[in-house]
Amino acid sequence: MKILHFSTSDSEGGSARSARRLHQSLRRRGHVSRMLVGTRASEDADAATVHGGGMRRILDRLAEEATRRVGLQYVWYPSGRRVRRHPWVAEADIVQLYNLHGGYLSLGLLPALARRAAIVWRLSDMWAMTGHCAYAGPCERWQAGCGRCPDLASYPPLAFDTSALLWRRKRRLYAMARPTIVAPSRWIEDLARQSPLFAGCAVHHIATAVDTAVYRPIPRLAAREILDLPKEQQLILFAAHSVDDDARKGSGAAVAALQRIPPRQDLAVLLLGGGGERWQGRIPHPVFRLGFIRDERLLAAAYTAADLALAPASVENLPNAILEAMACGTPVVAFATGGIGEAVRHRETGWLAPPGDDAALADGIRHLLADTEERARLSAAGIALTRTTFSADREASEFLALYERLRAARAAA
Repeated sequence: MKILHFSTSDSEGGSARSARRLHQSLRRRGHVSRMLVGTRASEDADAATVHGGGMRRILDRLAEEATRRVGLQYVWYPSGRRVRRHPWVAEADIVQLYNLHGGYLSLGLLPALARRAAIVWRLSDMWAMTGHCAYAGPCERWQAGCGRCPDLASYPPLAFDTSALLWRRKRRLYAMARPTIVAPSRWIEDLARQSPLFAGCAVHHIATAVDTAVYRPIPRLAAREILDLPKEQQLILFAAHSVDDDARKGSGAAVAALQRIPPRQDLAVLLLGGGGERWQGRIPHPVFRLGFIRDERLLAAAYTAADLALAPASVENLPNAILEAMACGTPVVAFATGGIGEAVRHRETGWLAPPGDDAALADGIRHLLADTEERARLSAAGIALTRTTFSADREASEFLALYERLRAARAAA
């Protein structure tokens, strides 16, 4: 079978890493898997950019800027013509979509792609269901056509309130393309089934996965030696794209919870992601900044080096970082938001606090730091869960079964 994945990147970012994981699993099973992406960050010969580089990339960027200024989010890119004629598109049995809000592909291509192959769209967030935002939060206007948007600044932002127009455009394009929707969490599956935009589209749940061949426990002291971290202190990990100001990922909640933990000589905080300068002095603990880590084996070492991982997101699907930490044997202390509770089960595989309650989050941190036996039990349970419910092999098998059904239905039509 030939599968073509469209992704913002071939390896950078949570959605892109999910795409790459499945891409690699499919190739290991003998299928032809390729990626057309906005940004190519690897040397993979089966990955290429949608624009082809050079002046074509510049023209796409100019189109992106021009349409952004008038509130027409991702409406048109000159490279669309190249995509329609690309040999990988012509050969594909399945076209799989991931994040399409990365500034590299227009939804207007969906009907043309659907004429070539069955389309499967794996939802990394809510953007496919809304007039512009990746997560609607408490707003429910996505269920009734958007318009009068209460938060135009929410990522990806709009210059003007064209949310109703963009919502209607999505409805028209989906009606023509009829993508098959795949939800990686039960939480987003429920939202997808409520979405008027997906009326007439099949919605399936295929739990997200983690590559346990890469993300697995290694001796904690060895992980710390690899990253030049202190060997005697207890380390609490917080990871985000920007650890200073990512409100959705919970930077502020993490700081507030850690401010409630009394300073100790044997306790420090480990930051994974951009920034971190502003943490020093705001919390009463030493801070070690790892910055961005792109190498997955070093990422696994970072997770393993920590005693606990914090995930106080205000809203979240089911992020890679949580499953990766659990697969490495590091218990997660999180808010019970979105799909997080599907993996972090309170005092079974981790610790859940009520959403927004930084005092309860701090209680979980204190309890698990003090209770070595419970921490070890949660660690073992988290490893076991990721190797079964969230295994990459299971994910690949379920996607392949779906692909076969779609290919058979298309052949019979």
